[in-house]
Amino acid sequence: MRGLYLDCGVTSELLGLLRTDLSAADFRVATLTELWGDEADAALHRGHRVPARRALERRRAEGTATALDTLATLFVLGLEAERDAAAQALPALGLAGARELGLLESASREPSSLESASHETASHESASFDAASVRARIDLRPYSFVDATDTINWWIASDLGELALGHALRENHVLGVGGASLTLSGLIITEPADSVLDLGTGCGIQALHASRHARRVVATDISARALEFAAMNAELNGITNIEFRLGSLFEPVEGELFDQIVSNPPFVITPRTEGIPAYEYRDGGMVGDALVAEVVTGAAAHLTRGGVAQMLGNWEYREREDAFDRVGAWVDAAALDAWVIEREVQDAALYTETWIRDGGTRSGDEFDRLSDAWLDDFASRGVRQVGFGYLTLRRPAAGKPTLRRLERLGAPVTGGLGAHVAETVAAHDWQDALDDGALARAMLTVAPDVTEERHYWPGDEDPAALTLRQGGAFARVYPMGTVLAGVVGACDGELSIAAICSALAELLELRESDVLAEVLPSIRELVVTGFLLV
Repeated sequence: MRGLYLDCGVTSELLGLLRTDLSAADFRVATLTELWGDEADAALHRGHRVPARRALERRRAEGTATALDTLATLFVLGLEAERDAAAQALPALGLAGARELGLLESASREPSSLESASHETASHESASFDAASVRARIDLRPYSFVDATDTINWWIASDLGELALGHALRENHVLGVGGASLTLSGLIITEPADSVLDLGTGCGIQALHASRHARRVVATDISARALEFAAMNAELNGITNIEFRLGSLFEPVEGELFDQIVSNPPFVITPRTEGIPAYEYRDGGMVGDALVAEVVTGAAAHLTRGGVAQMLGNWEYREREDAFDRVGAWVDAAALDAWVIEREVQDAALYTETWIRDGGTRSGDEFDRLSDAWLDDFASRGVRQVGFGYLTLRRPAAGKPTLRRLERLGAPVTGGLGAHVAETVAAHDWQDALDDGALARAMLTVAPDVTEERHYWPGDEDPAALTLRQGGAFARVYPMGTVLAGVVGACDGELSIAAICSALAELLELRESDVLAEVLPSIRELVVTGFLLV
């Protein structure tokens, strides 16, 4: 990588040549999966590269290997490849261009520390391919997704992972597209926006996604190295509407407003103790969950009216305190509409193990030393558990906040939920604007993915339990009584809620007002959560 955020004409030209070579080799997710098979591909996602390596070795032995095999060996598996094969796989860029971009180095050299962008430039420019084999200096792999308009194939560059390095990650490591990145990109609302801020962009994946629905994107990070990778990825994929700025949190955009803010911030709770690695991509440098609180409150000052912020975060359960009391206080202080979903809760010991292993440290004395530091830090604040989840925040278009949902959902999150998030917020606004009389006059339909479940005790004619279940979205389950089940079952868009309740009241010999009073709160919730559609 060269230049400040790749504002160098030579670099742009070289990335164009690299794009030509990657396209010619058909370096895509689908072709790689076809190359080594579904089982090997699944193993790779678990950090196990041997099945994929063996598949490529068989192809070489059979004489069927292509440029795609070489690129996969170097950049996805992080293994050495023959110098001549690498030259053939990159005919437009060439080995000299690959060296200039910092993509490859001679396998005879000791791996560079890559501790800074300036160090990297100096080291790779002096390197020569004086051995029969070469190896990758960065991770470069295809990335594919389907959105509302098209199937998109990109290439994403980042630092080599622990598997390729063979040792623990360095503190300035730039992470590629991980599980958290995929989760956030799947939740993002993609309605057209004039301006989007990607706070803590890392390798730039959220900024790239935002570029598809925004006129302009500003991507910030405290790491200059991360911004170089992010700029490289934008240039490599021909994306031109992203501006990159260096700085901590909201400092680079002081005084600016955005229609949308997206952030996968460095939310991991790490001890602020000397000798404990603090990885730039995940550790925010603050005590406990203070960084997430600061992003929440800071978003309020940088959103246009009606603007939405979406982010991931951790929050602490301290002693007898419920973490949602803490999160609720953050959003109240920011005066924002808020929808918070807690996806997972880990006890302090499991959280400690998860993130120490994430940095590449395995069981042993060093693991034990780090564990003591983490658990001491948690004990100092009385932290017993840590929650992880997603926040959707909105600056009210007018007046005071009306949306405050704090919910715990255990179902796994699938991709493409951004539309559901937008629909949920819109449904909240619709029902919030109606009093009970107006809501009773509404005609609703049951969403097509909703099913009803009835559970019976053996021999009983009447069900012991009734539930509604979503097949999509967040796969919620909603318990019902007999009256609500009757109302929902009749929601076909032809009768109002009031008319349905009137008929049920007559059938069950109840007062219509009592039926309405019983079901209307549930109707509001079922509309907001997508069981019932307007």
